[in-house]
Amino acid sequence: MKIIRAKVLGFCTGVRRAVEMARQVSSENGPVFTLGPLIHNSKVLESLKERGVVCLKEDEISKAPPNSTVIIRAHGISPAVERELVQQGIALVDATCPRVKISQSKARDFAKRGYRVFLAGEENHAEVEGIRGYVENSFSCVSFPTCFVVSNPAEAEAAAEKLFSWEPYAKAALIGQTTIMAEEYRAMGERIQKFFPSLEIIDSICEATSERQKALRELCSDVDAVIIVGSRESANTTRLLSLARELGKPAWLTETPTDIPSEIISYNTVGISAGASTPDSLIDEIEKTL
Repeated sequence: MKIIRAKVLGFCTGVRRAVEMARQVSSENGPVFTLGPLIHNSKVLESLKERGVVCLKEDEISKAPPNSTVIIRAHGISPAVERELVQQGIALVDATCPRVKISQSKARDFAKRGYRVFLAGEENHAEVEGIRGYVENSFSCVSFPTCFVVSNPAEAEAAAEKLFSWEPYAKAALIGQTTIMAEEYRAMGERIQKFFPSLEIIDSICEATSERQKALRELCSDVDAVIIVGSRESANTTRLLSLARELGKPAWLTETPTDIPSEIISYNTVGISAGASTPDSLIDEIEKTL
């Protein structure tokens, strides 16, 4: 079997920064927590847990004692959650991805200027919840939603039509989850523009995401099948899996070597790609097992 790696794969700059910050903080402080998983990769989280970094759910904030340290994960948090932590006397270490910080700032600025914001992404994803919090935090009392989370073009069009029925001359902006696929994001913008031609579309897709998708497209032209290495909880990883299948390649997502499917041995050339939260060590392990 011939194995070919995608030219770009694995940790992005934002994820690497967050992991390095967590490792540094864990070696210098007392109790250290993250609010939700720092990144979406179980092996990395296990290694941080061994260093004393405990992952809390958002409804477990009270479990973090005063004077402890909470690391804001790469996906970011809402202003309301941040205020709650500060009020508890907790020290914050902000490991939010710089690209996500830009989206948060854009969302806040649009909201303050009276824009209605369409947020393209997965409704329950941590990054989306955080960005939405910046929109809602900037508005006082309003009679209808100020932020519309849409996960596909059909939802985008339905939300735009609803807003149009309430406020036909609204100023509107579109911000995307940093890991969304460019084609899908473009289609959402086109659907919203049917009702709001002056829609401001923010280029919020992370270059790391588009680079990995581009590298996967190139890889698929040279291989018979593809292994995507990473977590099922990672949005950008699952999108790589979907893309490989859309390109007509048999593809599997593997979180550990035991996930490698037995039928992979029937292919002469196998490609390896990996999400932006996948450590190099896991990619090496999967390749060695293949």
